[in-house]
Amino acid sequence: MPQTTYPKITITYCTQCKWLLRAAYFAQELLSTFPTLGEVALRPATGGIFTIELFEKAEDGEGEGRVLWDRKRDGGFPEVKSLKRAVRDFTEPGRGLGHVD
Repeated sequence: MPQTTYPKITITYCTQCKWLLRAAYFAQELLSTFPTLGEVALRPATGGIFTIELFEKAEDGEGEGRVLWDRKRDGGFPEVKSLKRAVRDFTEPGRGLGHVD
């Protein structure tokens, strides 16, 4: 089985709500902006879930995750620029994002 490369983003989306395209759009935006990302995964789910999690390599070699966005907690979906800022702040602090900043 292939090894996971960090940092990793997991976007969990509701298939019943038909949010695959939204999840794919966020994945494309993040992959285009952050070439240092090791992986962006799309994980299907049900029940109205839409979360974006960032995993970084912990000292024990396993992924340590934090929720960047939760539709139910944060209300709706993130703006792309705020999502990019959140990812940048954890993966590449101090990096400019051009017109997004």
